[in-house]
Amino acid sequence: MADIFRHRGPAWRASHAGHLSLGQLKVMSAIERCRTAALGGHVERCEACAHLRISYNSCRNRHCPKCQAVAAKEWLADRQAELLPVPYFHVVFTLPGPIADIAYQNKAVVYDIDGTRPRKSGSHWTPRWRKPDSNSRSHLLG
Repeated sequence: MADIFRHRGPAWRASHAGHLSLGQLKVMSAIERCRTAALGGHVERCEACAHLRISYNSCRNRHCPKCQAVAAKEWLADRQAELLPVPYFHVVFTLPGPIADIAYQNKAVVYDIDGTRPRKSGSHWTPRWRKPDSNSRSHLLG
């Protein structure tokens, strides 16, 4: 991704000027500079053969695929460990426009109706990504 950003990024940013947020520009810049001399680095030397190796610093941006690959794999493994050994189905309900507008402004009420909002059970909260009571998961889209 960094190579693509470095090669095509300037032209793409110019063609989308005024439509990109400062945050988006910062992410692109961080990914472009990740593990390059622009962020500095250090030299490692083998004591046995005196071979030198330059290691450049990473950007540590949460959107960077190089920096977050390990964390993403660990997160995915953790989520997969929470799954029940049953088939899952992804169900999407698309609401008609007038209802979707109301639902957008009243998310908590709508999520209470369809059961995707976290529920208080005893002294702890059940997260939104909880193991479902049935083999389905629903989302409301406007």
